Amino acid sequence: MAKWECTVCGYIYDPAEGDPTQNIEPGTAFEDLPDDWVCPDCGVGKDLFEKLD
Repeated sequence: MAKWECTVCGYIYDPAEGDPTQNIEPGTAFEDLPDDWVCPDCGVGKDLFEKLD
């Protein structure tokens, strides 16, 4: 699964780790995050993330 980077603050969403701050289980793909999920560091939405190669 691909990692995604916040274009505002540089936070990296790693599906292998999930997001424990928002009860997102490890193994959750970025595409499967809830629509209201926000960056845990700066609070922007999923639309401001870019897929890392």
